[in-house]
Amino acid sequence: MHQRVPLSVIAQEWTRIGVVGFGGPPVHIALLRELCVERRGWIRAKDFEDGIAAANLAPGPASTQLAILTAWWLRGTWGAVVGGLCFILPGLALILALAALFLAGDPPLWVGGAAAGAGAAVAAVAVQAGARMAPGSFRHAAERGAGRRWVCYLTAGAVAGVLFGPWLVLVLAAAGLVEVAVRRRAAGRRAAPANRVPGAEPALAAAPDGARARGARRRLWLLLAAVPLSAAAAGLSALTWVAYKVGALSYGGGFVIIPLMQADAVDGYGWMDDGEFLNAVALGQITPGPVVQTVAVVGWAAGGLAGGLLAAAVAFGPSFLLVILGGGHLDRLRESPVAQGFFDGAGPAVIGAICGSAIPLALALGHAWQFGVLALAGLLLALGRGVVATLLLSGALGVAAALAGWPVG
Repeated sequence: MHQRVPLSVIAQEWTRIGVVGFGGPPVHIALLRELCVERRGWIRAKDFEDGIAAANLAPGPASTQLAILTAWWLRGTWGAVVGGLCFILPGLALILALAALFLAGDPPLWVGGAAAGAGAAVAAVAVQAGARMAPGSFRHAAERGAGRRWVCYLTAGAVAGVLFGPWLVLVLAAAGLVEVAVRRRAAGRRAAPANRVPGAEPALAAAPDGARARGARRRLWLLLAAVPLSAAAAGLSALTWVAYKVGALSYGGGFVIIPLMQADAVDGYGWMDDGEFLNAVALGQITPGPVVQTVAVVGWAAGGLAGGLLAAAVAFGPSFLLVILGGGHLDRLRESPVAQGFFDGAGPAVIGAICGSAIPLALALGHAWQFGVLALAGLLLALGRGVVATLLLSGALGVAAALAGWPVG
């Protein structure tokens, strides 16, 4: 069981993460783990890893769902609501204020510089986030005699993080299913003495909570299927449908939503031109909180402040519903031997994917000075400097580069 934490403490700590959470999912995971596992000891390291796997396998913005899920563990429904809102609102308020300024014309030079500088450091943050999670995960696997499989799952996740992008979820699911199959086979051999009655079920399948876990799985997947079906049946507006796709139908982290939004906002509906969309992406990178908040800028372009608020509400709403309505089933599933096997396979694949994502992030850098910032950020993080301080310094270096006339676009 997890500790019960006062709502005031959740509000304070999740607001802090929402304010300082520059850099996207790798930073949010690192900050949440530092708070809940390392500093406060509210959540066990293994449970936190399971939460990351669940958040990555579910549709929607993974780091937002992890923030809501961890707060839900600590204080139930109200914890999820308070923690999720406190995590989202600081960055949302800032990005809407900046949208009002930057969509009125060409953004100031320092915006591009800050985005280019902070963005250059994100690859190093991704490596650090995965590296901090790996030792505890490997010890858990080694205790179960699964150390070699752990390495295979980690490697598969890393390769997927480099190559597969939005299809990463399939690799995570495959790693979990392979581990389930291996454990079922091992349990079947242990439960098959010489005088075994033909047709008897293996011990794993006969676990007391097996029927309950299967029922929970069915209810959870029915919930996930009902959300998009009900949304389609409601006759949604164009902006609402675009925001819903961003929030509920995207996998693989915040960067996956960029081509998805561009196709609709620029090519499909003409709410923005290419230059304005790039400004929106820059705002999503330099503001704290989830990268999915970029959809609020698209909403502003489509319908002003009301459009921005509507787009944000629709994009983040499914994440709250998933945790609040399905979190109890997720918790019971985690107690099932089958579910534990799945997470023990998917967990190291998630760690590998976080580390592997650093390669495409680094390859996306377009200017030589950014690689210098990346190297400096990696050195600072290796020396134990904080994630937030490293990102702020990187952003400041980007502003200096822009003011010096170096290319940032």
